[in-house]
Amino acid sequence: MEKEIIKVLFIGDIFGKSGLLAITNFFPIFLEKYAPDFVIGNAENADDGKGVGPETAEMLFSSGFDVLTTGNHIWDNWKSRPFLAKTNKVLRPMNYPSGNPGLGYFVYEIPNTDVKIGVINLQGRTFMQTIDCPFRSADRAINDISTKTNIIIIDFHCEATAEKIALAHYLDGKVSVIVGTHTHIQSADERILPKGTGYITDVGMTGPYNSVVGLKVDIALKRFLLQTPFKFEQASGDEHIAGVYFEINCTTGKCIKIERFFYPEFQKQVL
Repeated sequence: MEKEIIKVLFIGDIFGKSGLLAITNFFPIFLEKYAPDFVIGNAENADDGKGVGPETAEMLFSSGFDVLTTGNHIWDNWKSRPFLAKTNKVLRPMNYPSGNPGLGYFVYEIPNTDVKIGVINLQGRTFMQTIDCPFRSADRAINDISTKTNIIIIDFHCEATAEKIALAHYLDGKVSVIVGTHTHIQSADERILPKGTGYITDVGMTGPYNSVVGLKVDIALKRFLLQTPFKFEQASGDEHIAGVYFEINCTTGKCIKIERFFYPEFQKQVL
């Protein structure tokens, strides 16, 4: 079936059991609202806050996700490694050195259409591992994908806002959308850049906001106050879902609409 536009949902950093609970409780609301053709989610923290394995991935696929992206914490869960080697529906940042399992990008067919969509997973280097250049890695992936489709989505898993914005300007007009992940705090700068690339610096976290970006508050405070390691413990409670919706012109590959969402919204006054 020919389509003029495709509608895509991207759900931000799904964190542990609370993130999966938020998916169960809130995700159907946005599937109904937007009726997306394709759904992407960042799942690097989905398995108890560290990585994603086959059981959790299958739960997300059965909930309506088409592909999962990840980031640096994918390597913290040993179950993730053999799983990455067996699937093309879970991506890892492509700019890690060769020899690591998994794919950094792939071209997917959108069901019931003649449309293909390329998804690239990249990781930044500022304040993170000194891996291969995400800018040049993006060029290589785009050169390959563009022979198959002009619809390309990038998950840029990155610490520094400046690095995310720089990549967006570097690739403006070469890809459809760039979605930032990793910081777990949704930014309010969603927009379409001059050459047609949709962009948001960070899509935000799906999970427990009674936390410090997913970590139990008391554990995080000890780490900051005492400057020594403390056991990682995922938080729970005050679950929210964070994401972004966008529409892409199938002929041009350009983003024509972008809209972020966060649900339930934070309470902003005492009633």
